[in-house]
Amino acid sequence: MGVCQSQGGDHLSAMDTATALAAYEAVRHRLPQAIPAQNAPTHVATLEDIADQYDAFLLDAFGVLNIGETAIPGVIERIETLKAQGKRVIVVSNAAGFPHAMLMEKYQRLGYDFAPEDVITSRATLLSTIGSHSKLHWGLMATRSTGLRDLEELHVTYVEEDPAPYADVDGFLMIGSAAWTEKRQALLVQALRDRARPVWVGNPDIVAPRETGFSIEPGHFAHRLADETGIQPSFFGKPFGNIYDLAFQLLGPDIPRDRIVMVGDSLHTDILGAQTAGIASALIAEYGFFAGHDIQGAIEQCGIIPTHIVTRP
Repeated sequence: MGVCQSQGGDHLSAMDTATALAAYEAVRHRLPQAIPAQNAPTHVATLEDIADQYDAFLLDAFGVLNIGETAIPGVIERIETLKAQGKRVIVVSNAAGFPHAMLMEKYQRLGYDFAPEDVITSRATLLSTIGSHSKLHWGLMATRSTGLRDLEELHVTYVEEDPAPYADVDGFLMIGSAAWTEKRQALLVQALRDRARPVWVGNPDIVAPRETGFSIEPGHFAHRLADETGIQPSFFGKPFGNIYDLAFQLLGPDIPRDRIVMVGDSLHTDILGAQTAGIASALIAEYGFFAGHDIQGAIEQCGIIPTHIVTRP
Protein backbone atom coordinates (compact mmCIF):
# COMPACT_ATOMS: atom_id res chain seq x y z
CA MET A 1 0.00 0.00 0.00
CA GLY A 2 1.43 3.35 -1.00
CA VAL A 3 1.21 6.80 0.53
CA CYS A 4 -2.02 8.55 -0.35
CA GLN A 5 -2.01 11.52 -2.70
CA SER A 6 -2.54 15.14 -1.78
CA GLN A 7 -3.72 17.97 -3.95
CA GLY A 8 -0.37 19.74 -3.53
CA GLY A 9 0.43 23.41 -3.62
CA ASP A 10 -1.49 24.53 -0.52
CA HIS A 11 0.71 22.51 1.87
CA LEU A 12 -2.28 21.39 3.97
CA SER A 13 -3.71 17.93 3.48
CA ALA A 14 -7.03 16.22 3.97
CA MET A 15 -5.35 13.73 6.32
CA ASP A 16 -6.51 13.32 9.87
CA THR A 17 -4.66 11.45 12.60
CA ALA A 18 -5.99 8.05 11.53
CA THR A 19 -5.09 8.45 7.86
CA ALA A 20 -1.70 9.93 8.69
CA LEU A 21 -1.00 6.99 10.99
CA ALA A 22 -2.01 4.59 8.21
CA ALA A 23 0.31 6.40 5.80
CA TYR A 24 3.26 5.84 8.14
CA GLU A 25 2.29 2.21 8.66
CA ALA A 26 2.25 1.72 4.88
CA VAL A 27 5.95 2.60 4.64
CA ARG A 28 7.25 0.69 7.67
CA HIS A 29 9.47 -1.37 5.34
CA ARG A 30 11.54 1.79 4.71
CA LEU A 31 11.80 2.76 8.39
CA PRO A 32 14.04 1.31 11.09
CA GLN A 33 12.68 -1.75 12.82
CA ALA A 34 10.88 -1.19 16.12
CA ILE A 35 12.50 -2.67 19.21
CA PRO A 36 10.17 -4.61 21.55
CA ALA A 37 9.68 -2.80 24.85
CA GLN A 38 10.58 -4.46 28.13
CA ASN A 39 7.95 -2.52 30.07
CA ALA A 40 4.69 -0.70 29.49
CA PRO A 41 5.03 3.09 29.25
CA THR A 42 4.68 5.15 32.40
CA HIS A 43 2.06 7.92 32.34
CA VAL A 44 3.02 11.34 33.71
CA ALA A 45 1.59 14.85 33.53
CA THR A 46 4.61 16.90 32.35
CA LEU A 47 8.32 16.59 31.66
CA GLU A 48 9.06 17.79 35.19
CA ASP A 49 7.72 14.47 36.44
CA ILE A 50 10.57 12.57 34.74
CA ALA A 51 13.28 15.20 35.15
CA ASP A 52 15.14 13.26 37.83
CA GLN A 53 15.61 10.32 35.45
CA TYR A 54 17.45 12.23 32.71
CA ASP A 55 20.31 14.66 32.19
CA ALA A 56 19.51 15.59 28.59
CA PHE A 57 16.19 16.28 26.89
CA LEU A 58 15.99 16.16 23.09
CA LEU A 59 12.88 18.07 22.05
CA ASP A 60 10.99 17.76 18.82
CA ALA A 61 9.68 21.10 17.58
CA PHE A 62 6.23 20.65 16.05
CA GLY A 63 3.92 19.22 18.69
CA VAL A 64 6.33 19.92 21.55
CA LEU A 65 7.50 23.53 21.18
CA ASN A 66 4.85 24.77 18.80
CA ILE A 67 1.85 23.97 16.65
CA GLY A 68 2.43 25.78 13.37
CA GLU A 69 3.28 29.37 14.29
CA THR A 70 1.96 29.17 17.86
CA ALA A 71 4.03 28.29 20.93
CA ILE A 72 2.49 25.61 23.15
CA PRO A 73 1.48 27.22 26.47
CA GLY A 74 3.81 26.57 29.39
CA VAL A 75 6.65 25.01 27.42
CA ILE A 76 8.92 28.06 27.55
CA GLU A 77 8.73 28.04 31.35
CA ARG A 78 9.14 24.25 31.48
CA ILE A 79 12.36 24.41 29.49
CA GLU A 80 13.77 27.14 31.72
CA THR A 81 12.94 25.02 34.78
CA LEU A 82 14.78 22.05 33.32
CA LYS A 83 17.80 24.21 32.48
CA ALA A 84 17.80 25.61 36.01
CA GLN A 85 18.04 22.02 37.25
CA GLY A 86 21.20 21.57 35.19
CA LYS A 87 19.59 19.63 32.34
CA ARG A 88 20.81 19.91 28.76
CA VAL A 89 17.88 20.82 26.56
CA ILE A 90 18.34 20.74 22.80
CA VAL A 91 16.04 20.69 19.80
CA VAL A 92 16.18 17.72 17.41
CA SER A 93 13.84 18.52 14.55
CA ASN A 94 13.06 17.37 11.03
CA ALA A 95 13.00 21.03 9.98
CA ALA A 96 14.68 21.06 6.58
CA GLY A 97 12.78 23.71 4.68
CA PHE A 98 14.21 26.76 6.44
CA PRO A 99 17.78 28.04 6.72
CA HIS A 100 19.15 27.70 10.24
CA ALA A 101 19.18 31.45 10.86
CA MET A 102 15.54 31.73 9.81
CA LEU A 103 14.61 28.86 12.12
CA MET A 104 16.38 30.55 15.03
CA GLU A 105 14.46 33.75 14.30
CA LYS A 106 11.22 31.77 14.46
CA TYR A 107 12.05 30.24 17.84
CA GLN A 108 13.03 33.63 19.23
CA ARG A 109 9.79 35.11 17.92
CA LEU A 110 7.85 32.36 19.71
CA GLY A 111 9.72 33.17 22.94
CA TYR A 112 12.28 30.34 23.06
CA ASP A 113 15.89 30.94 24.01
CA PHE A 114 18.11 28.35 22.32
CA ALA A 115 21.72 28.78 21.27
CA PRO A 116 22.10 28.13 17.52
CA GLU A 117 24.28 25.08 18.15
CA ASP A 118 21.57 23.59 20.39
CA VAL A 119 19.14 23.28 17.48
CA ILE A 120 19.89 20.18 15.40
CA THR A 121 17.89 19.77 12.21
CA SER A 122 17.51 17.22 9.47
CA ARG A 123 18.70 19.94 7.08
CA ALA A 124 21.99 20.16 8.97
CA THR A 125 22.15 16.36 9.07
CA LEU A 126 21.87 16.13 5.29
CA LEU A 127 24.46 18.86 4.77
CA SER A 128 26.89 17.22 7.20
CA THR A 129 26.65 14.01 5.19
CA ILE A 130 26.81 15.34 1.66
CA GLY A 131 30.63 15.34 1.58
CA SER A 132 32.01 14.23 -1.78
CA HIS A 133 28.53 14.49 -3.28
CA SER A 134 28.61 18.28 -2.86
CA LYS A 135 29.98 18.75 -6.38
CA LEU A 136 26.99 17.09 -8.00
CA HIS A 137 24.37 19.22 -9.69
CA TRP A 138 21.33 18.82 -7.46
CA GLY A 139 17.70 19.44 -8.33
CA LEU A 140 16.18 21.21 -5.33
CA MET A 141 12.67 20.64 -4.00
CA ALA A 142 12.27 23.74 -1.84
CA THR A 143 10.34 26.97 -1.52
CA ARG A 144 12.09 29.86 -3.26
CA SER A 145 11.01 32.41 -0.67
CA THR A 146 13.12 30.73 2.02
CA GLY A 147 16.29 31.34 0.00
CA LEU A 148 19.48 29.32 -0.27
CA ARG A 149 21.29 30.13 2.97
CA ASP A 150 23.21 27.07 4.21
CA LEU A 151 23.27 25.73 0.62
CA GLU A 152 25.74 28.22 -0.86
CA GLU A 153 28.45 25.59 -1.36
CA LEU A 154 26.18 23.31 -3.38
CA HIS A 155 25.36 23.42 -7.08
CA VAL A 156 21.55 23.48 -6.99
CA THR A 157 18.74 24.27 -9.40
CA TYR A 158 15.13 24.58 -8.30
CA VAL A 159 12.90 21.95 -9.89
CA GLU A 160 9.54 23.49 -10.62
CA GLU A 161 7.29 23.55 -13.73
CA ASP A 162 10.04 23.46 -16.38
CA PRO A 163 10.85 19.81 -17.26
CA ALA A 164 14.42 20.59 -18.40
CA PRO A 165 16.15 20.72 -14.98
CA TYR A 166 14.62 17.38 -14.01
CA ALA A 167 16.48 15.78 -16.90
CA ASP A 168 19.73 17.70 -16.43
CA VAL A 169 20.56 17.32 -12.73
CA ASP A 170 22.63 14.54 -11.15
CA GLY A 171 20.29 13.96 -8.20
CA PHE A 172 17.51 15.49 -6.14
CA LEU A 173 17.36 17.09 -2.69
CA MET A 174 13.89 17.08 -1.14
CA ILE A 175 13.91 19.62 1.68
CA GLY A 176 10.72 21.68 1.45
CA SER A 177 7.26 20.85 0.13
CA ALA A 178 5.18 23.97 0.83
CA ALA A 179 5.17 24.93 -2.86
CA TRP A 180 5.28 21.39 -4.29
CA THR A 181 2.47 20.35 -6.63
CA GLU A 182 1.16 17.21 -8.27
CA LYS A 183 2.54 18.45 -11.60
CA ARG A 184 6.03 18.74 -10.12
CA GLN A 185 5.69 15.32 -8.51
CA ALA A 186 4.74 13.80 -11.88
CA LEU A 187 7.76 15.44 -13.53
CA LEU A 188 10.04 14.07 -10.80
CA VAL A 189 8.64 10.55 -11.07
CA GLN A 190 9.00 10.54 -14.85
CA ALA A 191 12.55 11.90 -14.66
CA LEU A 192 13.56 9.09 -12.31
CA ARG A 193 11.87 6.50 -14.50
CA ASP A 194 13.83 7.87 -17.45
CA ARG A 195 17.13 7.90 -15.53
CA ALA A 196 17.66 6.69 -11.99
CA ARG A 197 19.57 9.13 -9.78
CA PRO A 198 20.11 9.70 -6.05
CA VAL A 199 17.22 11.15 -4.06
CA TRP A 200 18.17 12.64 -0.69
CA VAL A 201 15.30 13.51 1.63
CA GLY A 202 16.01 16.21 4.20
CA ASN A 203 12.70 15.72 6.01
CA PRO A 204 11.37 12.17 6.42
CA ASP A 205 8.09 13.42 7.94
CA ILE A 206 4.93 12.54 6.02
CA VAL A 207 2.89 15.19 7.85
CA ALA A 208 3.36 17.88 10.48
CA PRO A 209 0.70 19.29 12.86
CA ARG A 210 -0.54 22.81 12.14
CA GLU A 211 -3.18 24.96 13.78
CA THR A 212 -5.87 23.77 11.37
CA GLY A 213 -4.77 20.25 10.44
CA PHE A 214 -1.73 18.50 9.01
CA SER A 215 0.69 19.86 6.44
CA ILE A 216 2.18 17.55 3.83
CA GLU A 217 5.95 17.18 4.23
CA PRO A 218 8.74 15.93 1.91
CA GLY A 219 8.61 12.38 3.24
CA HIS A 220 5.11 12.01 1.81
CA PHE A 221 6.35 12.72 -1.71
CA ALA A 222 9.55 10.71 -1.24
CA HIS A 223 7.68 7.55 -0.30
CA ARG A 224 5.28 8.01 -3.20
CA LEU A 225 8.09 8.29 -5.72
CA ALA A 226 9.77 5.25 -4.17
CA ASP A 227 6.53 3.30 -4.62
CA GLU A 228 6.20 4.45 -8.23
CA THR A 229 9.81 4.23 -9.43
CA GLY A 230 11.58 1.66 -7.27
CA ILE A 231 14.15 4.30 -6.31
CA GLN A 232 15.32 3.94 -2.69
CA PRO A 233 15.64 7.45 -1.25
CA SER A 234 18.25 8.29 1.37
CA PHE A 235 16.54 9.79 4.42
CA PHE A 236 18.10 12.29 6.83
CA GLY A 237 16.40 12.97 10.15
CA LYS A 238 14.16 11.11 12.57
CA PRO A 239 13.59 8.16 12.82
CA PHE A 240 16.98 7.50 11.21
CA GLY A 241 20.11 7.39 13.30
CA ASN A 242 22.07 10.06 11.41
CA ILE A 243 20.39 12.99 13.19
CA TYR A 244 20.97 11.41 16.60
CA ASP A 245 24.66 11.05 15.78
CA LEU A 246 24.83 14.85 15.56
CA ALA A 247 22.97 15.15 18.86
CA PHE A 248 25.38 12.79 20.61
CA GLN A 249 28.37 14.69 19.21
CA LEU A 250 26.93 17.88 20.69
CA LEU A 251 26.19 16.32 24.08
CA GLY A 252 29.63 14.74 24.32
CA PRO A 253 30.67 11.54 26.08
CA ASP A 254 29.85 12.57 29.66
CA ILE A 255 26.09 11.99 29.44
CA PRO A 256 25.27 8.26 29.32
CA ARG A 257 22.72 7.15 26.74
CA ASP A 258 20.38 5.92 29.47
CA ARG A 259 20.22 9.49 30.81
CA ILE A 260 18.97 10.94 27.49
CA VAL A 261 15.31 11.13 26.48
CA MET A 262 13.73 12.09 23.16
CA VAL A 263 10.47 14.03 23.54
CA GLY A 264 8.06 14.11 20.61
CA ASP A 265 4.52 13.73 19.35
CA SER A 266 5.03 11.07 16.66
CA LEU A 267 5.45 7.33 17.09
CA HIS A 268 7.03 6.80 13.68
CA THR A 269 9.62 9.59 13.89
CA ASP A 270 10.38 10.63 17.48
CA ILE A 271 9.69 7.39 19.36
CA LEU A 272 10.97 5.01 16.69
CA GLY A 273 13.99 7.28 16.27
CA ALA A 274 14.74 7.12 19.99
CA GLN A 275 14.64 3.32 19.80
CA THR A 276 17.02 3.42 16.83
CA ALA A 277 19.40 5.63 18.81
CA GLY A 278 19.20 3.50 21.96
CA ILE A 279 17.70 6.17 24.21
CA ALA A 280 14.46 6.65 26.17
CA SER A 281 11.42 8.34 24.70
CA ALA A 282 8.47 10.44 25.86
CA LEU A 283 5.37 10.69 23.70
CA ILE A 284 3.26 13.84 24.04
CA ALA A 285 -0.44 12.98 24.28
CA GLU A 286 -2.47 16.19 24.17
CA TYR A 287 -0.61 18.24 21.55
CA GLY A 288 0.52 17.57 18.01
CA PHE A 289 -0.04 14.31 16.17
CA PHE A 290 -2.27 12.58 18.73
CA ALA A 291 -4.24 15.55 20.08
CA GLY A 292 -7.77 14.29 20.67
CA HIS A 293 -6.91 10.80 19.43
CA ASP A 294 -6.78 7.35 21.06
CA ILE A 295 -3.07 7.23 21.78
CA GLN A 296 -3.10 3.81 23.42
CA GLY A 297 -4.90 2.31 20.46
CA ALA A 298 -2.31 3.80 18.11
CA ILE A 299 0.55 2.35 20.16
CA GLU A 300 -1.05 -1.08 20.05
CA GLN A 301 -1.68 -0.79 16.32
CA CYS A 302 1.91 0.19 15.51
CA GLY A 303 3.82 -1.75 18.13
CA ILE A 304 6.07 1.27 18.70
CA ILE A 305 6.11 1.71 22.47
CA PRO A 306 7.45 4.83 24.21
CA THR A 307 9.17 4.82 27.59
CA HIS A 308 6.76 7.48 28.87
CA ILE A 309 3.46 9.00 27.81
CA VAL A 310 3.40 12.66 28.85
CA THR A 311 0.10 14.52 28.89
CA ARG A 312 1.67 17.86 27.94
CA PRO A 313 5.25 19.05 27.59
